[in-house]
Amino acid sequence: MSTIKDVARLAGVSVATVSHVLNGTRFVSVPTRERVEQAVATLGYVSNSAAASLRSGRTQTFGLVMSAVMNPYFNEVVTSIERATVASGYSLLLADHRDEAELEYRSVLNLGTHKVDGLLLQPSADPSRAVEFLQERSVPTVFVDRFDTSGGADGYDFAGTENHYATVEVVGHLIEHGHRRVGMVSGQAGSSTTEERIAGYRAALDAAGLPHDPALIEPGHSDEKLAERATHRLLDLDDPPTALFSGNNRMTIGIMQALRTRGIVPPEGIALGVFDDFPWADLFLPRLTCAAQRADEIGAASVDLLLRRIAEPDRPAETVRFPTDFRRRNSCGCH
Repeated sequence: MSTIKDVARLAGVSVATVSHVLNGTRFVSVPTRERVEQAVATLGYVSNSAAASLRSGRTQTFGLVMSAVMNPYFNEVVTSIERATVASGYSLLLADHRDEAELEYRSVLNLGTHKVDGLLLQPSADPSRAVEFLQERSVPTVFVDRFDTSGGADGYDFAGTENHYATVEVVGHLIEHGHRRVGMVSGQAGSSTTEERIAGYRAALDAAGLPHDPALIEPGHSDEKLAERATHRLLDLDDPPTALFSGNNRMTIGIMQALRTRGIVPPEGIALGVFDDFPWADLFLPRLTCAAQRADEIGAASVDLLLRRIAEPDRPAETVRFPTDFRRRNSCGCH
């Protein structure tokens, strides 16, 4: 029977490189990976983990489906999930659904055919087809960052941020600076995070005795360009806001572009508070006052929930929420 050393010798690489190719634990160049795969096929090598998978029916693989490419916060969550997955002895397959329900369904379907042992899903605004597939196949699943607002996925574990009170804190802080017209650029329509942050925005107005003006909420749909246009619409109102709240960091980029076009640098001209932090938010002007999410803890908790769901399929569903860290800088008007 062939060994991993035989594969390494035939492919002309180290044993460690063969291991990385087989387990997906580190990047290996395409030519090198192809040589290893060819050596595996030639020798008929079956790794210990593969043999164990055949006996147990498990693949030691998790799937992750989320909108990850364009949002810096999600990149941090993916990194945390990947770290926790590998530490648990699993590999990770990632698919980006770009907030499109059809692509989400195809991604879940594709990972299901790979027979992943469990799935981590950040649901789109309409995850019904994907959830139906997961329920039919009884795939252990944990929702990350968002949950299904339709209620069709009740009973699933969830790990994410406490959005409502985090938004109340940031918007309330803007109001404490004396602002009575606070605008909001909201995120992806239909997502649980967007709904909770809008509710938090309204709750902050209620707490200050301020009226709700529907014209002060403009959808940015978690997109830079759409958020830029939304900001221009807010600033063009007959009675424009004197402060803005951004629903997430991708939209903050669009908001800042709109303000720059108009020659506005917060807090001069308009105050700004945002949801999500950037690694470089403390290094440029304005320094952004924000609610910073705990990406590392969310990613680790989601993997922990999935491992427990696999071990105890019938245990009650669990929700894990993490508070944000309020970071007061100067875009809000603080010195």
